[in-house]
Amino acid sequence: MLLTDVRDRLDNNRNNYKFFMIIRVIVSICLACFLSLGSLLVSPSAIALTEIPLIDISYKECPPELAEGGVGSGSSDPVSCFLVTGKTKNTTGKTVYDADVFGWIYDANNEPAMQNRNRVGSIAEIEPGIHDFEVRISVPANQPTPLKLEKFKASGFTGKVRKY
Repeated sequence: MLLTDVRDRLDNNRNNYKFFMIIRVIVSICLACFLSLGSLLVSPSAIALTEIPLIDISYKECPPELAEGGVGSGSSDPVSCFLVTGKTKNTTGKTVYDADVFGWIYDANNEPAMQNRNRVGSIAEIEPGIHDFEVRISVPANQPTPLKLEKFKASGFTGKVRKY
């Protein structure tokens, strides 16, 4: 009788243990699902890198007040100041912030006017639609004009990255 009583208690304890383990697994899965769904509701919107085409690209000489005192990067050689102008074509439906402007600039002899760099400036904010933009560049004064502007584009973010 005593042996049967001990066996019954052990079986009962095993069944209770299995029951509590199953409950523990179910609660853990429910908690993980709740936290996953909750994080979707609370997480900030993604700030994705967005490419913006630039059209009607041209350049003109800087007005005298912008050109005054210009020197090349890393040297005191004289430079010529130009404004690269054109239009942004933002078809994303969202404002794009902190857009870097990239492009290749060559002189009249097809030599690079800006050695080892294709980032020419930035645009703080690009609203949806087509809008004018202007970026100031400095080119060594000994580079012959007219300049050739190629493969211009902008890349920015759908959320603010830098605080101005």
